[in-house]
Amino acid sequence: MTDSLEVRGSDLRYLLTAYLFDHGPSTIAELIDALTYHGFHTAGGTSKAVSDALRWEIGRGRVLRLRRGRYCPASMPRATEHRSHLRVLALHDQVAEIS
Repeated sequence: MTDSLEVRGSDLRYLLTAYLFDHGPSTIAELIDALTYHGFHTAGGTSKAVSDALRWEIGRGRVLRLRRGRYCPASMPRATEHRSHLRVLALHDQVAEIS
């Protein structure tokens, strides 16, 4: 996995939330596949890291849990959306540099 970037914390949350807002409802497996496709990985248990990150976003009202393992976007303040978008772009630039 030397050609992928490890993400966690707010970076992981931003990537997952951006994906949900761009692509709509998704499962944990689809989100993990998207992370891998775009050159990202998490440390340890990937599905646990993803579900923990989404739980944080649910608490902030940005993501909804439809059922076990399936999530969809909710709403996001414009300032948060802008900050998140800029960070996601920067992360993609970092991946481009290492591949």
